Amino acid sequence: MLPHATGKINTIAIIIDDVLWNGEIGDTLRKKLAAPVDGLQEEEPLFTLNQFSPKIFDESVKLSRNIIVISKARENEFKHVENLYAAPQNVFYFNGPTLSEIITTIELHAATLVSSLKFYELIEQQRLAASAALFDDKRLKQKFGITLQIPATFSYALVKKQFVWLKKDIPSGNSSLLIYQVPFSRISPEKELVNSIVGIRDSIGRLYIKGLADKASMITEESYAPYLSATKIDQRKAFETRGTWELENSFMNGPFVNYVIQDNKTKSYIVIEGFVYNPSTAKRDMMFELESIIKSVQFLK
Repeated sequence: MLPHATGKINTIAIIIDDVLWNGEIGDTLRKKLAAPVDGLQEEEPLFTLNQFSPKIFDESVKLSRNIIVISKARENEFKHVENLYAAPQNVFYFNGPTLSEIITTIELHAATLVSSLKFYELIEQQRLAASAALFDDKRLKQKFGITLQIPATFSYALVKKQFVWLKKDIPSGNSSLLIYQVPFSRISPEKELVNSIVGIRDSIGRLYIKGLADKASMITEESYAPYLSATKIDQRKAFETRGTWELENSFMNGPFVNYVIQDNKTKSYIVIEGFVYNPSTAKRDMMFELESIIKSVQFLK
């Protein structure tokens, strides 16, 4: 029986000599693993990196959920081992005979490393949510034919015929989830995809998401170009859009992540969006929680 792994979400323990960490290898790791998260106004790293010398790679560090070990060896190697010292745990090894070859190995496998870490951290975030009290999503089943693994800390802010707004308040701001349905004809995947998605979310914002000031509706901030990518959610074709929202005629703004998910059964798209208002405070992990909730969606048969 392995002890339970520890560590905050999106945090990595890196086992590497101090000299290597302060040199080119450390720079390469920081470039790949601490790159800015897409869609945030202020730079926040993909992962929080904690460096430890091999001399102090003790039992407490070995309990970390994510570990990367950098060392010199006779041959170049990139290796992934699960549940070595604790569970759930992922340990990644980068080895090589020279510094330049270690850097080459990191560069070669960086995309795989990042995608693997994101995948496992998403599972961990969903596991944490499932271990606590969950929100009753009965209305979502009735309205949209879906289930979502939502923490009980969320509550209904607004419910319309084909629109639901869920909200979680925190001392420094709030997190929100929007769920609504649009027909296939409203979005054209062939052309102007970003514009049609932004147009729909802006129209929804003007209808339902209002600030305290008169006519202060939520729209997509034009000064930050949205990031768009194709993906799959619950085995269905989907589009992911990340960007920044703002309230018209107001100082309020923040990041959003929007998923447009194809539902052939109803010939429509289910749109699930998460957005955060948390001024002057880090938003990476709040957005990651929303992403994990959205990616827990399952369509009822």
